[in-house]
Amino acid sequence: MNTGSPTRITVGELVVRFLELQGTRAAFGVISIHNMPILDAFHKRQKIRFVSARGEAGACNMADAYARVSGTLGACVTSTGTGAGNAAGALVEAITAGTPMLHLTGQIEADYLDRDLGFIHEAPAQLAMLQSVSKAAFRIRDAATALATLREAARIARTPPCGPVSIEIPIDVQASMLDLPADLAPVTLAPLQADPAQIDALADRLAGARRPMLWLGGGARGAVDAVARLVKLGFGVVTSVQGRGIVAEDHPATLGSYNLQKPVENFYQTCDAMLVVGSRLRSNETLRYKLQLPKALYRIDANALAQNRGYASELFLQGDAAATLAALADRLEGRMQVDTAFAHDLRQARVQAGTQVDAALGPYIQLKNAVSRQADKRCWWVRDITLSNSMWGNRAPVLDNPRAGVHALGGGIGQGLAMAIGTAVANATHGLGRKTLALAGDGGFMLNVGELACAVQEKAELVVLLMNDSCYGVIKNIQDDIYGSRHCYVDLVNPDFGALCASLKVPHLHLSDPAQAEATLEKALQIKGGPVLVEVDMNAWGAFAAKFAGPILKKD
Repeated sequence: MNTGSPTRITVGELVVRFLELQGTRAAFGVISIHNMPILDAFHKRQKIRFVSARGEAGACNMADAYARVSGTLGACVTSTGTGAGNAAGALVEAITAGTPMLHLTGQIEADYLDRDLGFIHEAPAQLAMLQSVSKAAFRIRDAATALATLREAARIARTPPCGPVSIEIPIDVQASMLDLPADLAPVTLAPLQADPAQIDALADRLAGARRPMLWLGGGARGAVDAVARLVKLGFGVVTSVQGRGIVAEDHPATLGSYNLQKPVENFYQTCDAMLVVGSRLRSNETLRYKLQLPKALYRIDANALAQNRGYASELFLQGDAAATLAALADRLEGRMQVDTAFAHDLRQARVQAGTQVDAALGPYIQLKNAVSRQADKRCWWVRDITLSNSMWGNRAPVLDNPRAGVHALGGGIGQGLAMAIGTAVANATHGLGRKTLALAGDGGFMLNVGELACAVQEKAELVVLLMNDSCYGVIKNIQDDIYGSRHCYVDLVNPDFGALCASLKVPHLHLSDPAQAEATLEKALQIKGGPVLVEVDMNAWGAFAAKFAGPILKKD
C-alpha cells in the first residue's frame, strides 16, 4: 500500500471541508437527488451541523440569520430548478441585509446543461436568475476549478458590502473525484483603507463641531470599539434598525433606533454635524428621504456607490467602518469641545420619542414592556414583518450587541420563524448563551408554518410571540386610510394554533389578557428543549391606540 498517495475526495466533500475552514458550524438546506454528494459529506464528516428545513426559502432564511448572529459565513444547500427558485425571495432578504453566505445549489448533469432538451429538473437560465438575486453567481464546471470558484465566491460574499453568493454545481461534478488540495484556507481579506488625507479633512471638519451625531447602519456593526471612542469624545448616536446594539441602547449618548420621530427630527436641527457610517439611509427610516438631517452631513461607506445616494454629503470616504472610525478617533483626541447641553438635549429627545411611540400602543404597551423587562440584554430579538414590529419592535427591547437584532429587513413576510431557527442554531453551535425570542404575525407565520416541524426536529430553543388578529393588519389599515375602508383579501382563516402545537408536541400558551403578558412570557422563556408558541389573541386585546398604515411619510 502506498501511504504517500494523495487522498481522493469528491467535489461535494471539498465543499464541506472548505466550509469547515471558513468557521461555519451549521448549514441549512433540503436534501434532493441533485445535492446528495454534498450532504453525504456533511453526514460522513460530522463537523458541521446540517439542519434539514422543510423548504428552501426557510433554509436560506435560517442560513441568513445564522450568519448574522454568529458572524461567520452562512451556508444554504438547495436543489436545482424549483428548489433553487424557492430560495430566491430569501436571497433577496440576505442581499438587502448584507449577509455573507454561500448558496450552494445543484444542477443537472453538465453534458445536458443549456441545450434546451427539456431535461427533468433543469430550469431555463438558472444562473441568470441567481445572479439577479445574489451579489454574484457562479457555476463550477469541473473538479479542477472547484476550489478556485469556492474561494472567489467566499471572498466576494465576505467583502463589504457583503452579500449572498450562489454557486451551482452539476450533480456529476459534485460526485467527481479529485486529489485533496494541500491548502484549503480561505482568502485573507484586508480591511478597505480610506485615504488618510480624506480622514484628515473629515477630522478637521468634525473637530469644530459642538453637537456632532453618528448615524450607524449595519455596515458599522464591526466598529463597536471605534464607535465607543467617539462616544467618549462627545458624539451622540442614532442607528438604523440594522445598526441597533452597536452602542448599548440604554447608553445615555444614544437615541437607539428612534431615528425618525418628530422630537428626534427637531433635535437633529440643533446638531451641527452628522457622520453616517455604513447606512443606506433607507426610505422607511428617513420618511422617504424627506427626514431633515443636519446640513453638515458626512459619510463613510465601503461601497463607493453610496456617495450622494438619498442624501448629498459634504465629504464621502470609502473605507472599512472600524478602521476608518479608529483613525478618525486618533485624529480627534483632545480636539473636541462639545456643547455641555448636548447630552441632556439628546436624552430629552429620546424620552420624548419613546413617549410618542408608547402613546400609540394602547393595551400593547403591556406586551412591549413585558418583552423589555424579560428580554433586555439577554435575548436574540428576531422579528418578522408584522404590525407590532412596525409599531414598537424595531425600537424595543434594549439591545446591547450589534448582532442581537435579526429583522426581515427587505419587507417580506413569513421569514421570522425560519430566522428564529437559524438564530437558535447559531446560539447553540457557537455557545452564545442567549435566548431566542421572535415576533411574528399570523399571516406571515402561516406562510412558512412547516418550519415549526423543523424547529421541533432540531430541538431549537426559541419562543415565538404570535400576534394573531386573523388578518393582514397593516394592509387593512391602509385600506381604511386610502381605500374608503373597502376591506378585501385581508381576512385570514387560521388553524387552531393550540391544536397545531399539540400535534407537534410544542408548548402553546394562549395570551388573551394584557395583564398576564409578563408572567406568560417569563413562563415561556423558562421552557427548554425546543420551540414554544405564545399566541397573543389580538381580537381579545383590542386595537392599538393609533393606526399604522405602512411606512410613515413626510407631510408637505
